[in-house]
Amino acid sequence: MVNKETLSASGVPITIINEGSSNSADYMSLTDIAKSKNADAPADVIKNWLRSKQTIEFMGVWEQLNNPSFNLQNFAEFRNEAGANAFVMSPKKWIDDTNSIGLISRSGRYGGTYAHIDIAFEFAAWISPEFRLYLYKDYQQLKTSETNKLNIDWNLNRELSRLNYQLQTDAVKEHLIPNAELQKQYGWKYADEADRINVAVFGMTAKEWRDSHPNSQKSENIRYYATKVQLLVLSNLQVLNADMITSGMDESSRSEKLNTVARDQLARFSKSEERLQRIESENKSDNQPFLN
Repeated sequence: MVNKETLSASGVPITIINEGSSNSADYMSLTDIAKSKNADAPADVIKNWLRSKQTIEFMGVWEQLNNPSFNLQNFAEFRNEAGANAFVMSPKKWIDDTNSIGLISRSGRYGGTYAHIDIAFEFAAWISPEFRLYLYKDYQQLKTSETNKLNIDWNLNRELSRLNYQLQTDAVKEHLIPNAELQKQYGWKYADEADRINVAVFGMTAKEWRDSHPNSQKSENIRYYATKVQLLVLSNLQVLNADMITSGMDESSRSEKLNTVARDQLARFSKSEERLQRIESENKSDNQPFLN
């Protein structure tokens, strides 16, 4: 599934697509960028850019750094011919003849020429240095906004998990140890029920996690390091476990049900988790655009 976003650089709408896998990158529409220079013939603008020897050399260096399957022999021929009056280059020819991964030529929905963000910024600089600055600024704002949203979602899931934990403890108090005098004596039941869910989601108890992380802070626990998807599943399981406790289901049956539901939900949400991880990794410093 292709993920699509749009930003506005100096009033020009620019489409960004991403395949959505954990290691995929953003590709910007060169067609949209080219429309800022010539709205009627953006494909011609891209072809003119590709005719330049400087462009061919830049593209070649980028591919050699990022693409082990890059066709160096054909690239060398293009580099020798680039800049000559008779030299013509199109995105499709470059992709087909060099096995490029930096450009994408799409038809139909989201049609046009797309480039990895490193290359897209280089093209934008050729259009106009000022336009590249606007584009880079707006792209960074888009990524920052996504990161902030992810942080909000994570905190929201933590808060939801905390609130739903109260449902579970209330169920334990009312149905497993209703005698107030015994609640302190059997206080371990609360931790036991929490670990029932920890095992279902994380595959280990809170103590097992602490034993394997001896340098962790006292305020940290296994749930502190949970992903957004894990927190969501954890929150769902707490509600489910509270309902099962209330209905009188035995411990063995509850554990089996929680493990089954956890596996199912984690699998169903895996694509979303990969998407979240990709966005987070793109905001690390080693994934900043390749700019001159």
